[in-house]
Amino acid sequence: MRIISLVPSISEYLWTLGLEEEVVGITKFCVHPNSWWKNKTRVGGTKNLNLQTIEALQPTLIIANKEENSKEDIIHLNTKFEVLLTDINSLDDAFHFLLKIGESVGKREKSIEFVDQLKRMFFNLEHIGGKTCFLYFIWKDPFYVVGPNTYIDSLLGYFGWSNYCKIDRYPALNAVLALDAHYKNKVDVIFLSSEPYPFEQKHIAQLQEIFPNSKIIIVDGEICSWYGSRMILAPSYMKKLQKAISKIEKD
Repeated sequence: MRIISLVPSISEYLWTLGLEEEVVGITKFCVHPNSWWKNKTRVGGTKNLNLQTIEALQPTLIIANKEENSKEDIIHLNTKFEVLLTDINSLDDAFHFLLKIGESVGKREKSIEFVDQLKRMFFNLEHIGGKTCFLYFIWKDPFYVVGPNTYIDSLLGYFGWSNYCKIDRYPALNAVLALDAHYKNKVDVIFLSSEPYPFEQKHIAQLQEIFPNSKIIIVDGEICSWYGSRMILAPSYMKKLQKAISKIEKD
């Protein structure tokens, strides 16, 4: 097989499945594992693919994602190569496509073992968040947050946190707040993701003015949004996150 991954989280999962030789191309954002990022052929960004480079690699399988890659690129590539298009909007979707990818690349048994392990780990920590109401920020200028029908919403919801945003998948903050004049008293926690926008400590003060009653925490965006190998880190990370929230409440 000659596999090209157009999705950073899936590239790491292919590495976990042991496809060192089979994967011939990745995007410039596929930073895990670092050895692949350094040595594999890069085929552009997730939304700015170098189609000539992809064609030159003559892949037998391209793995893409409906959200991360452009529709036009996928349609074009699908006329020449086999494309597995993933569409992951929930935790269950992630489990489903991890198995589907495993079967498509000849690693069915290993993918079943991996997903079974994930499910056991997740089951042991279900609902640790205690229905704490949150907003999860992914961008600035303007601010954008995560809404329903997304992997992030589903993941945090599984662990017990409740998303204040109930409208679009990734709406502007102003659109969310315009629906409720009492938001200041309803949002318990603000999560600032470390990616795709690199929120830092300096952004906390700015948001604290908007949400004076909310606890604000910078979270690992890869653990919260990368479906694949990084999911193995999620249960323990969510447990630590809840402890951090509880500590802020006591302080």
